[in-house]
Amino acid sequence: MVKLRLQRTGSKNDPHYRIVAADSRSPRDGRFIDLIGHFHPTLGGTNQVTVNEEKAIDWVKKGAQPTSTVKALLKKQGILDKITPQAG
Repeated sequence: MVKLRLQRTGSKNDPHYRIVAADSRSPRDGRFIDLIGHFHPTLGGTNQVTVNEEKAIDWVKKGAQPTSTVKALLKKQGILDKITPQAG
């Protein structure tokens, strides 16, 4: 199963994350299939998350399951709303 999840990079006390599509059996910082975006939680303001919207939508449509954190990030960016519009 393919999951959209965070891969930690950066140094101690200064985390940076990549948002990647990876096999659920591979380790957290191991091999991944596709790089979708970046997340820098230590930055202030709106520059914390950068996501390639087309790739994210494509992977979710193919059946990739986002983790809870990635799902929250995609929802905050408004990407999940484009995939599953709410009725009413």
